[in-house]
Amino acid sequence: VENELTWDDSDWGSWETSAENKEDGETAEEEVQHGPWLQECVLSISPCSDLMVIAREHKAAFLSAKWQNDDSGREEMTLAVSWSGMLNAEEGLFLIVFSFVSRECVSSVICIPLASQKRSSTGRPDWTCIVVGFSSGYVRFYTENGVLLLAQLLNEDPVLRLKCRTYEIPRHPGVTEQHEELSILYPTALVTIDGFSLFQSLRACRNQVARAAAAGSDVVQPPPLAYKKWGLQDMDTIIDHSSVGIMTLNVFDQMKNASILGGFHASVKGSPPAMSQYITVGGGPFTGFYYAVEGSSQPLLSHVALAVASKLTSALFSAASGWLGWKNKNEEEPAQKQKPKVEPATPLPVRFGLPDSRRHGESICLSPCNTMAGVTDDFGRVTLLDVARGIAIRMWKGYRDAQLGWVQVSEARGEREIATSPSMPRRHAQFLVIYAPRRGILEVWGTQHGPRVGAFTVGKHCRLLYSGYRLMGVNSVTSQGWHYNTQQVCLFDPSTGALRSVTIPFHLALSDKKSERAKDMHLLKRLTALLKSREIDPALLESEAQSILLEIKHPAVKKQVRHVQYMLTNSLSLSLTHSHPEAVDDTLLQLCSSQLKLLQLYSDVQLLHSPDTSPSETEPLSLAGIEEDLARIGPILRRYTELNSRPCVTFAQDPGGPLPVRAFLSQLVCEGGELRVIRGPDTDWTHLGSFLFWGCLSGQSPLEKVCETLQQSGISPQQLLSLLLTVWLNREKEILKRADAIRNLHTLLNTLSSMKGAVEESWDVQCISPWWQQVRSACVQSESAGAALLAALVAHRAFQGDWECVSLELEQWVVCLRQLEDVLALQTLLSLPPPQGSPGGAVQRCSVKSLLESGRGTGASFFQGCSGRDVTERMLLSVLSSELLACVCQRFPHSLAIDVLWAHCCWEYVVQWNKDPEMGRYLEWSVEYLKMISSSHIQLGISSMMWNTFIVKRFSAAAFLMEKVGKAPKDRLCRRDVGMGDAAMTSFLGSCVQLLQTLMEADSGVEEAYVPELCVEEVWGSAEGPASIAELALQQKAVHYPLVQHHCLLASLLHAAMSFSLRLKPLSLFDSKGKNAFFRELTSIQLLPSGDMDPNLVAIRQEFLMLVLTGWVKAEDTGSAKVSRDMDWPAVCMELASLLQVNADILRRHLVWELYNQGLDLRAEEVMLEVEDKDVLGSQLLVLTGQRLAFSLLHSQTQTKATMELLARLPPTLCTWLKAMDPSELRCPSVPLKQSSRLVSKVIEMLPENHAQYSLALHLLETVDSLQENE
Repeated sequence: VENELTWDDSDWGSWETSAENKEDGETAEEEVQHGPWLQECVLSISPCSDLMVIAREHKAAFLSAKWQNDDSGREEMTLAVSWSGMLNAEEGLFLIVFSFVSRECVSSVICIPLASQKRSSTGRPDWTCIVVGFSSGYVRFYTENGVLLLAQLLNEDPVLRLKCRTYEIPRHPGVTEQHEELSILYPTALVTIDGFSLFQSLRACRNQVARAAAAGSDVVQPPPLAYKKWGLQDMDTIIDHSSVGIMTLNVFDQMKNASILGGFHASVKGSPPAMSQYITVGGGPFTGFYYAVEGSSQPLLSHVALAVASKLTSALFSAASGWLGWKNKNEEEPAQKQKPKVEPATPLPVRFGLPDSRRHGESICLSPCNTMAGVTDDFGRVTLLDVARGIAIRMWKGYRDAQLGWVQVSEARGEREIATSPSMPRRHAQFLVIYAPRRGILEVWGTQHGPRVGAFTVGKHCRLLYSGYRLMGVNSVTSQGWHYNTQQVCLFDPSTGALRSVTIPFHLALSDKKSERAKDMHLLKRLTALLKSREIDPALLESEAQSILLEIKHPAVKKQVRHVQYMLTNSLSLSLTHSHPEAVDDTLLQLCSSQLKLLQLYSDVQLLHSPDTSPSETEPLSLAGIEEDLARIGPILRRYTELNSRPCVTFAQDPGGPLPVRAFLSQLVCEGGELRVIRGPDTDWTHLGSFLFWGCLSGQSPLEKVCETLQQSGISPQQLLSLLLTVWLNREKEILKRADAIRNLHTLLNTLSSMKGAVEESWDVQCISPWWQQVRSACVQSESAGAALLAALVAHRAFQGDWECVSLELEQWVVCLRQLEDVLALQTLLSLPPPQGSPGGAVQRCSVKSLLESGRGTGASFFQGCSGRDVTERMLLSVLSSELLACVCQRFPHSLAIDVLWAHCCWEYVVQWNKDPEMGRYLEWSVEYLKMISSSHIQLGISSMMWNTFIVKRFSAAAFLMEKVGKAPKDRLCRRDVGMGDAAMTSFLGSCVQLLQTLMEADSGVEEAYVPELCVEEVWGSAEGPASIAELALQQKAVHYPLVQHHCLLASLLHAAMSFSLRLKPLSLFDSKGKNAFFRELTSIQLLPSGDMDPNLVAIRQEFLMLVLTGWVKAEDTGSAKVSRDMDWPAVCMELASLLQVNADILRRHLVWELYNQGLDLRAEEVMLEVEDKDVLGSQLLVLTGQRLAFSLLHSQTQTKATMELLARLPPTLCTWLKAMDPSELRCPSVPLKQSSRLVSKVIEMLPENHAQYSLALHLLETVDSLQENE
């Protein structure tokens, strides 16, 4: 429970000095003996007040903040136990120290919240680390769930005190920026751990523990901690300490210290050294000041012991036992080997101190600004120290066993001060909080020499909790824009379980003259809190508020109470009337009068919100024209209503609830006796309009009385019309469900039009009326297509009923209505739900204004949002055949022409692909839509724009990457250089080939085709904005066909290499001319390769194409999913061969041989028909036949007796030739003999009779026939 202490001055000065010094020893001793057990516990609370730790001996409980409902139903913050147990239970419970077994106990605890590293963080901690110091010298770090993160033995003495220092933004220039630090005090040593190193280590340990909990794997040891260890000398006993931070002496103090220490001839360094200051309290001396020069001691690196729960990894504990210093029962190693190594301390002598042989310090508390410190001692005194000068500047008596804390308060800056001096830093005040448990009082003192500003009676067994730090892991960059929500001082009462925070107003630190305005601001806060209270009696509320208002002195502060209710305004007016005339501000009196008038209007309108019991009779003749219009647009309007009536989420600020008085007053102002509405955010404007007109539109309020009340208020008719139209357009769903809303709108428009000032008397009927132009402007800007069209129809009929036919005004209405009808049809189409299985999203909204500002051809540009929902061509064609789209196309015959539509769809998909290149199908669909464009001119322009805008950069990156690695790159390299994975890159290169081929086809057909003329609908002829995609396409320059073919050749090579994972340096297949021509503008004329190519280069090209054919044959047999089934790779290779000057017949022979090698004899026979050089092919296939026969006769595992006899009868020449064959080269050696016999027959047909191997082929045929007979 978190409450704020109320400031009660009734008991100030109730204690005298003599009474404070009286102490009853017996009573105190009895209270200690019978006090609650919590006094023996170690307590710590997080600065964020979301975690508290209570520890005693070796047990501890962690309490986390939770929201719960009390008995009255109010939601409040509570601290509930989230974990409890023994802190060292997982480590064996016993520790071997000083050669005997002793149970270690908790001696100190702090809770350190760690800042979140996410950019969206606003100052809340990511998690909280609990640091526990033990009597064994160990320091252990835990999570909020009690999971041990790491443990460190820094010294073998008990830990006396743990303290933390976090980053604070320097308030003044020149102030040294302090680093984060965790300090650990031992009886004779002080250890400081760098905050950055600790923050990183704790995050690493927590992440590793989380991975181990999820996967059950071992945890890697975290990096070592960097710390400094100082041996504090020249003090008898040390009880507590404070780490002030890094300080730098000024030049005078540096020269003074050098003279004192080194004498008259001492040398002084050029720059003062930076020193870390530490203050200790204890005995001999009472207070010691230590200074450690930066760089005098190197940070020590010590291995940390990482541990997780034994349920996760039991093996880890056996491995970490040597680090933690405890021994399992089954271990037999001596204890000396298990004890971690303790680094020696660097001696640090005391610079000076406050000697007092009888006085012993008990605690020290450093102020937030690091300039003062409060010290308690065993004499019952509280001493205030000046940290920089090292002197005592104040002392309080009579505070035995006192507990200290500090509260730093910032001055609240008013609007006037911000406007005059925005760059001046805010002032801060320091208050010392002293809790005296012997007397059960809590006092607040102003420092340095300020008076006591507050005193409270509390219990005698409370604990004052002061952290003195904030979030760890914050720096000057990450803290920008953060709002810290931390408590400085809290008082914990164990008798009630209440945790109260201490807050102090800033004006208590000022003198009477300066605190007058600050006191008024404090009274204003009290008034605000009083108004927010819901359980107070109204009469008591009025009396309390009136007394507060009378106490406020400054008129500027009184002006800020304009959000009060009517009774408070009346009270303020009465108080000013009865005040002295010189003390009354005329402006304030006028403000009260205007507020009363506004509140009276609010009350009158609210009373009229009840349903009208006697509605006026309607005039059906006045709506005859509207009914005809509704019958005409009825089908499309009903379809629009169905698609837009789906459930949606509504929020509290949406118009629908009652308008608060404060919101009403904030939007209206009274000037010169007339009311004027202040245009605010759209939500507030709609809420105000709903308060005034929704009852009339829904038929629940009398229209005439409401309009009469508003007319008497003095609000201009133009503002009332704006509010009425805003409600109508923004509450479209409710409007379309009410049949009587149109009739009520017609009545309201006629009433508002008849008000004085609505239509100027000097208006020329041959000009456009400003009154009706306001209606048209609101309708064309609205995205509520249905409500906008209905409002325009009603206003049009109202205009025709009151005015004579004016040609110019009627023309404006005709164009506006036609545009609104077109938008309604288009918006209905865009509201169609996406196809099943595709991801949903927000419906794209359009208005007349947005269409006019989008440029020519905007209908297609808005339709591309409908087509861009992951629909395939078949789905889109089914939509095109629908009646709804036919209606839209009829209204936009030019903007939705088929070629224009395909161009927009093509561009939409390539834009989506560019946002997410991993989605290769978007680019494939874009190219498919590109091919569907019938106009060669538009097709050429779109292709050129796609290439220059999205493709060429990634295409060149892919080519250079493959040239660099010399093969198809792996996924990691593709993502690094091209921005997509290897699979997406393969699809991308295939789409590049299709795009360039389409570009070449379009360039070839441009000369024969006519240039299409792009028109726009008559009512949309005034559209302004960027040119449409089709218009931009027609503006593109012609391309150079050979250069496009040159790039298409490279794209085909890259696509083949990626598809079959081949080794290739693509640019090396071209000469210098070819290389220089790549990635140039396709419209430029480049010097391309011509004539015969270098034979060595042709050989490399031939080898690569043969590898492509080999890869395709393997993929055909294995059914590889990586190779596209739509690609006819043999045909592609033959086409590439003609461009690369490679003999295509060689490739065909190679393909035949590969097909036979793979066992695909029938497909090989089909390709064989196209081979020209039959002799060479016959010789090649003869070898393959011999390999097959050798496998059947010599290497088969199932050789029969008949096979052996046949082998013995073979001619010696044939037998020797078969033995020389290597069947291992065959990928499919086990082929039916029938296929081998057919192959030998084909070879005999191809070889001439005078061929050297003709007789060998005949012998092979006989051998195969014999084998078939023996089967």
